[in-house]
Amino acid sequence: MVAVENVAFVFVAGLLTALATGLGAIPFFLVDEFSDRWNVLLWGLASGIMVAASLFGLVREGLAYGSPLLMVPGLVAGVVLVVVAHRALEDFDHSPKEFERADFKKLLLILGILTVHSFPEGVAVGVSFAELGLASTTPDSVVGIAGVSVPLLAVFMTVAISIHNVPEGTAIAIPLRSLGVSEWKMVWWAVFSSLPQPLGAVIAYYFVTLAKAFLPFGFGFAAGAMVFLVLTEFVPEALEYGNDLPGGGKRELTAGVAVGVLAMVPLAFV
Repeated sequence: MVAVENVAFVFVAGLLTALATGLGAIPFFLVDEFSDRWNVLLWGLASGIMVAASLFGLVREGLAYGSPLLMVPGLVAGVVLVVVAHRALEDFDHSPKEFERADFKKLLLILGILTVHSFPEGVAVGVSFAELGLASTTPDSVVGIAGVSVPLLAVFMTVAISIHNVPEGTAIAIPLRSLGVSEWKMVWWAVFSSLPQPLGAVIAYYFVTLAKAFLPFGFGFAAGAMVFLVLTEFVPEALEYGNDLPGGGKRELTAGVAVGVLAMVPLAFV
């Protein structure tokens, strides 16, 4: 039987990774608004972060856990999710006072996809805690935290996902800023998008064997949704801001994407 204290420990680790996402919105406390050129750059940055996190993070991790044959259906399912979300929100007739109807639909779509993508990351954290509390664990593969012997793999995964989540929080804050959302609400929405991570961590810890078997599908699902979201929402939004810029803002968009990718590539190989 799984000890309650171990489950609580895993939940806290997953919660820490979720809270790290809120750090990505901190820079917007210092910036009031951006010019069209900056908006294009920031949308490009968000696009680069998302694509790099998908290809070098989620896809890479998924392939490490199993056959690509299981990942391909996950990628397709992620794309289908975005398409279905688009269609489901076409007739959405309720909007909060702060946003116009179309903007709120976009906000729901972005946050919905990002929330879905965060769940497999939580699963990865939970799987890494599989040896928590096991007597068979070797001393050189654990580290003591708050009197608990925690697998080194779990420490690495928790730190890696937390670092990975900071730029994702920035990617979430960029469209929220363009919608006029306050700084503290941006922090909240960034954290909210990753709240499934502690839940995924606990579920995976309980069913680690099953979780390992389906991790490629889960990572593929998240990656497909993220990349398709970038292609159908982020890039068109950036080009819309760049309409009045020389070259239609394509240079700024390319530069932003390049910076986002370069920022994420080193994190993928930590």
